[in-house]
Amino acid sequence: MSQLAEAVIVTAQAMSCSGLSAGRSGNVSARDGARVLITPTGMAYEGLKPEDIVSMALDGSVPPGSRKPSSEWHFHAAIYAARPDIGGIVHTHSNAATALACREEGIPAFHYMVAAAGGADIRCAPYATFGTEALAQYALVALEDRQACLLSHHGVIACGTSLEKAYELAWEVETLADQYIRARMLGDVPLLSDDEMAIVLRKFQSYGQQS
Repeated sequence: MSQLAEAVIVTAQAMSCSGLSAGRSGNVSARDGARVLITPTGMAYEGLKPEDIVSMALDGSVPPGSRKPSSEWHFHAAIYAARPDIGGIVHTHSNAATALACREEGIPAFHYMVAAAGGADIRCAPYATFGTEALAQYALVALEDRQACLLSHHGVIACGTSLEKAYELAWEVETLADQYIRARMLGDVPLLSDDEMAIVLRKFQSYGQQS
């Protein structure tokens, strides 16, 4: 557990210190076999130790004496249960993406890199109170065939086959949100067609180093 717990801590600290999700906002988890390692609720990330990271079953249960898991454990558990391809999750309240989410808007195909989240757009899930099963279910729907989504009036969920890839995607979503907001300041933003986005998605399947 220790090495993976350290990775969760490093990712949470990077998320906080970089400004991707300020202070104690947001949370981080990684799949650990049949269990999930997740940041504890209400603790400052800079002081976390491996023993503070919570080993949680998919039903939310934790061993006696453990810290309490993140208040958002419901959607972490739901995503891992439904998506065997996901190995890490980063949830942020990043500024630009959250601004769009507060308008109940997703990110459309204004730029080809939107496909980095797995589809022709990045959806925004409907609002539900934080830490609820309702929010978890809305997130699952928004993440269907996607690796990231916005949460209305809340923030962002970014997923990856690994924690590193989830964190990278969280930054990509924030960058895209910022670019989209800036483009809209200049006027109407033309969008790429579904056909073009399908081409980009196919190209992404063989992009980069595949070994």
